[in-house]
Order: sequence, then C-alpha cells, then structure tokens
Amino acid sequence: MSDLAIRTDGLTKRFRAQVAVDAIDLAVPRGSVFGFLGPNGSGKTTTIRMLLGLVGATSGTARVLGTDMPKGLDDVLPRVGALVEGPAFAPFLSGAANLARFDAADRHAPPSTRARRVAAALDRVGLSHAARKKAGAYSLGMKQRLGLANALLMPRDLLVLDEPTNGLDPQGTREVRSLIRSFAADGTTVFVSSHLLAEVEQLCTHVGVMSAGRLVAQGTLDEFRRSGASRVEVVTPDAEAARAVLSRLGLATDAAPAARPEAAPSGGSGDALVVAALPTDDSGGDGEEPAAEAIVAALVRDGVRVRGFAIRRTSLEQRFVELTGEGFDVVA
Repeated sequence: MSDLAIRTDGLTKRFRAQVAVDAIDLAVPRGSVFGFLGPNGSGKTTTIRMLLGLVGATSGTARVLGTDMPKGLDDVLPRVGALVEGPAFAPFLSGAANLARFDAADRHAPPSTRARRVAAALDRVGLSHAARKKAGAYSLGMKQRLGLANALLMPRDLLVLDEPTNGLDPQGTREVRSLIRSFAADGTTVFVSSHLLAEVEQLCTHVGVMSAGRLVAQGTLDEFRRSGASRVEVVTPDAEAARAVLSRLGLATDAAPAARPEAAPSGGSGDALVVAALPTDDSGGDGEEPAAEAIVAALVRDGVRVRGFAIRRTSLEQRFVELTGEGFDVVA
C-alpha cells in the first residue's frame, strides 16, 4: 500500500526452538511517528533487524518504502536512516571525523558535499561546538545525538530509531525528543522502538505493541487509548437515579455504588460514587460514546444532584499492562 512506509505480513523469526517474532502484520503510515512498544526481549529489535535486512526472516514478508525486503536493499537503504542498539564510533576520532568516515562508506553519498553535509548534520543535532572533540570524550547523550547525526547525513524518507533515549538524563531525553519532532515536521516517517511509555505518549502519533514476539495491538494513539477500559465517575447523593440515567445512555454501571469515595471528586458525607464503563472500540458496539456535557445534562435533567464528575481515560501504561500483562521494563 502506497500510504504505508512499513508493511509486514506474517513476518516470523525463529532461532532454533525459540520464536523471537511470531507472524506479525505491521502497518506504519507514511509521515507518522510510530512508537514500537514492548517489554525488553519482546522481539522489537529482531523485527527492526529484519526490516533493515540485517537478519533474514524465517517466513513472511516485509515491505519498506514500498519495496520488498531484503530483495530491495540497494534501493531502500539509501532512503533510510537508522540508529540500532546504540551508536558505535571510533573513540580516538572526533565527532566530525567519525561522520566523515561513515559517509565515505556510503557509495550513494557524494564526496564533493561531504564536509558541508557533516557540518549540517552536527548543527542539526546541536553538536557543532563538539565537532572536533574526540568521540571517546562524549557523554552518552552526545553519543546518541552523534548517532542521529549519522542517520541524517543524507536526505531520508524513513528514520528507524531503536531506544533512542536509552540511558539519557532528563535533559538529553528532552533534546532527542525535540529532534524527533523536528524530523517528523519535515515529513520524515519516524519508527521509534522503546519501552519508555511516557516518552512514546508524548511523542508518537501511532503505536504498535509487542508481547512475547507477537504484535498484540496497533493503531493511532487515540484509538489505542479508546480501546481501553475508560470510565465515567459521578459523585452524587442520588446514586440509584444516576445509575438509571447512565444505563439509559447505554453506559454499563457497577452493580452498586461505593459510599463516600476518598479518591473520587470531592462530595458530601452522604455522597456515593457511581461508576459506568464507556464503550470501547473492541466492545462489539459502534464505538460511539456520549460527550461529557451530554452525560451531565442528562443527569441534571432527571434531577440528579451532581457533586462531582470525571471521565477517567485509560493511560498508555494501563493499556500496555492490559495487553501484555507486564510492567514496562520486564524481560519476556
């Protein structure tokens, strides 16, 4: 499909008896920032290595930028920038010399513009001041940025970044996040593998989740959240009337309200918390949900005294745990 930067069908990788990647069907839209999530050991890096032709698939197919891989490596790789499993540079060479060395190994890179492109890439990632400094003296954050600069030496249609903020301090993380946003603003598709949920939630437009080698969910970030168990919470002294209104609106309520909830919106001594589940995209219904204003208006119209109201959306972390049954830094 022409609107997909990456597409896989049944992509599988086995290492003897172990299935590292199990028949995944991945769809990464062009122009997106796609967060490839999963616990450590879930198959993310193996998938990336297959997409880039670094390892062969056991079965299934992969298309990158509309071309079959690994058959189309020569056509595709010049259009792809990658940072996989951390940058590796000669410590005794300067940052600029390292980039020039990598650029010289690229037969598609014109030597006549090498110095200008190296300088531009260093400037793009904020390393102009350290261009002549030996890479061995770079901090971890500077090395990560140098790795991004290497991926940007030539114009790229796709950037594949494997844990780009791994090991960075908060300042370095913010810098890399800002860089990724700037790449996407230029129209580049960015495929980011990460187990840092907060980073993905702030950065990505689309998400795919891996668990034990399987792709268990994918879609836009909003779709991903909506497919979780979001709920309405109403604090009221008129619990039974509130439950009747919510049920009439198609919202399934708890069997009984909780009295005087401490964690709910503040209310009086006779108040109770009434909880109703919002419909989800995978619930079998039409996925439509009434707006918060409509819910409150219906409650008030039926004489329900509303002392507190909230819609609790499922966070990315909650949805991740629902899908994988794991925390976000667990080796599968």
